[in-house]
Amino acid sequence: MSRVETKVKVALVGCGYWGPNLARNLHQLADAELVACCDLDPGTLQRMESLYPVRVTPDLDTILSDPEIEAVALATPVGTHYALARRLLLAGKHLLVEKPLTTSSAEAEDLISLARQQKRVLMVGHVFEYNPAVLKIKELIEDGQIGQVYYLYSNRVNLGRVQSDINVLWSIAPHDVSIALFLLEEMPVQVSARGASYLSGRVEDVVFVTMYFPGDVMAHIQASWLDPSKVRRMTVVGSEKMIIYDDVASEGKVKIYDKGVYRKGDPIYGEFQYKIHSGDINIPKINMSEPLRNECAHFVECVRSGAPPRTDGENGLRVVRVLEAAQRSLSNGGETVRLDS
Repeated sequence: MSRVETKVKVALVGCGYWGPNLARNLHQLADAELVACCDLDPGTLQRMESLYPVRVTPDLDTILSDPEIEAVALATPVGTHYALARRLLLAGKHLLVEKPLTTSSAEAEDLISLARQQKRVLMVGHVFEYNPAVLKIKELIEDGQIGQVYYLYSNRVNLGRVQSDINVLWSIAPHDVSIALFLLEEMPVQVSARGASYLSGRVEDVVFVTMYFPGDVMAHIQASWLDPSKVRRMTVVGSEKMIIYDDVASEGKVKIYDKGVYRKGDPIYGEFQYKIHSGDINIPKINMSEPLRNECAHFVECVRSGAPPRTDGENGLRVVRVLEAAQRSLSNGGETVRLDS
């Protein structure tokens, strides 16, 4: 049987802000066929129909009842993820849900259980875990090239896209939470967050989240859609070297700084002496490819093989648990919230 005859038939539900990017990638995959698009906006459906040879519908039941459709990419507003994902899984569809998976850990746990019962793939769109630059940083850490990780921090800021249904914590911070958990391979034990609502007065436009991991490792995230310039930057500080990852750089996205501070000698008068080391900056060669293309291809391959996705439901649940804790802290003036192990 040829590859063409075994293409995975995929539908896209939610064709607004992020949906067109998913549609483009799913349409271009050799092993997938985008066959249907569902959205409530007639103009959006008309645009999708003009771009791709797909059936369009505003009615989710059309997708649910179509036996040809094996898998669905869900890119609707965050607050609708749980209810729609549940219906799609019950209809026997393999499912890729955009981040975050749900708005509560209880909902995420229910979807994981349901996917297991239905024997269906449940994957979350934590796209940076498919980014070659992030994968390179992961490799550097695992190989011990930067020594012990002390802390990391990220800035994800821009002027817009302002949202009113969710705050900036749930809108864009999930990216950096997922990267931190991916790189450190642990859950934080404590989370704190502060933020402010400058525009609407209802949802926070800017947040600062701090996660405390075992071994005194700390991660800090700044997220804002009220900032003068677009910044997508993460710094990882190790005991021997340091890494700066700049996602908006046209080239040299990852730079390794041969810099560190070393404690030397015995204590003198109750104090240690320290030596600062500053060496070369290394820019590793990274074969870049579109992370979303990698993510979509991985989803289709998991549907084919039945293998668990890299960013499976459990992965999505971990990120939601951190976001829940951060939201609790945010709502209580920045109090530190413990995460149960």
